[in-house]
Amino acid sequence: MTQHPQTVAAVIDQKKLEKLAEVAVKVGLGLEPGQDVYLTAPVEALPLVRLIVKAAYQAGAGLVTPILSDEQVTLTRYRYGPDISFDRAPGWLYDGAAKAFSANTARLAVLGENPQLLSGEDPAKVARANKANSIAYKPALEKIAGFDINWNIIAYPGTSWAKEVFPGEEEHIAVAKLAEAIFAASRVDRDDPIAAWAAHNKALRHRTEWLNGQRFSALHYSGPGTDLTIGLADGHEWQGGASVAKNGVTCNANIPTEEVFTTPHALRVEGRVRSTMPLSHQGTLIDGIEVRFEAGRIVEARASRGEEVFTKVLDTDEGARRLGEVALVPHSSPISQSGILFLNTLFDENASCHIALGQCYSKCFLDGSSLTQDEIAQQGGNKSLIHIDWMIGSGEIDIDGVRADGSRVPVFRKGEWATI
Repeated sequence: MTQHPQTVAAVIDQKKLEKLAEVAVKVGLGLEPGQDVYLTAPVEALPLVRLIVKAAYQAGAGLVTPILSDEQVTLTRYRYGPDISFDRAPGWLYDGAAKAFSANTARLAVLGENPQLLSGEDPAKVARANKANSIAYKPALEKIAGFDINWNIIAYPGTSWAKEVFPGEEEHIAVAKLAEAIFAASRVDRDDPIAAWAAHNKALRHRTEWLNGQRFSALHYSGPGTDLTIGLADGHEWQGGASVAKNGVTCNANIPTEEVFTTPHALRVEGRVRSTMPLSHQGTLIDGIEVRFEAGRIVEARASRGEEVFTKVLDTDEGARRLGEVALVPHSSPISQSGILFLNTLFDENASCHIALGQCYSKCFLDGSSLTQDEIAQQGGNKSLIHIDWMIGSGEIDIDGVRADGSRVPVFRKGEWATI
C-alpha cells in the first residue's frame, strides 16, 4: 500500500532532523554572520530545508536562497522534451551561482533523489544532458573545486531513494531505516553532535599530518583485479575533515566524511584497477568498472552495468580519463560496517578507498590558495568539467606508500590503516 507523503515524513525523527540542520549550518558550512547561503534540494526534502533556513538565520545568515528540484519534472524532460533540449543547460543560473560565490555566498546542497531515476532513459540523452550541464556549471564548479568559499553537502531520506536502498520494505519502513542510517553516519544520533564532529575532525587531522610527514611520491594498490600505482602531484597536501576555505571559513564540505584525500599526478598513474562498489551517477547505476591506465590516462575501460554511460563520461573532455583525487578510507569505517549500500556517492565513498576522475582540488597542494591554474597543472593537477568519485577499496586491498628513492611503507593492510 502506498503511504501518503505526510505519513512517510512522520516516521523521520524530528529532533534528529533538527540536529542535522544545525550540523549542516554550524559544522558543514561554519556559516559566518551576515553570509548569504545558496541552497539546493529535492522538493521532498522541504522539511529539512525549512529547518536549515531557520538554523541559518539563527546563526546570522544574510539571505538564504533555496532552489528545489523534482524527480517527475526531471523525467518529464526525458520523455517529452525535444532532442535539442539535451544539449542545453541553464547557464544563466550557474553564472548567477558563480557570481554569488564570488561575493562570498556559502553553498549548501541537500541530496535525496532516486539514484536510478534515469536508468530507464536513453543513455545518449543522459550523457548529452550531463555534458551540457557540466559545461554550463564550469564557472561555479571552479569556485567549489578551488575551495574559494565554504560549502557543504548533506542528505535527506527521499522515499524513492529509500525504496532502492531497502527493496521489499513498505515505504514508511524504508524511509525510517534510511533516515536512521543517515543520522548515524552524520553523527546526529549523539547527545552532542557538534562535539562528536570536533573529535572526529581531530582524528582525521592526525592521519593527514602523518601522511604529509611521509611525503610519498606514489601509492601502490594491490588486490583482486587491482595492481595500480598512483603517482602523487608535486607539492601535494593531504586533507580530511574540517578545512579552511580561501575566504577564511572552516567547514566540513561533506557530511558524512571518513576520508583523507589528496591530488594525484595526472600523468603518473599506471596499471589496472577494479571497482568494489556500484557508482550511482546522475540517475544511472554503473557497476563492475575495470580500467587500465597508461601515463595517467585510462586507455581501456569496461563496466558490467551502465558501460555506455560510463564510456560517454570518459569522453567528456581530455581530463575526464585522468584522476583528480585519491582518497583513503578504512574498511572498518562506520558506513562500511553498517552493511548498507546507499547507492549514493556521498555515503558509499566513505565506506571505501576511492579515486575520482576529472577535476582536482587546488586546496590539496602546499600553498594551494596562492597557485595559479597553470602552476597547478605544472605540478600535476588535472583539469576537467567533471569530478566523479568511484570506489576501489575493500577488506582485501593493500596499499604501500612509495618514496622518491623507491622504498616502501605499509599504509593499508587488508583494508585497514597499517601504521596509524
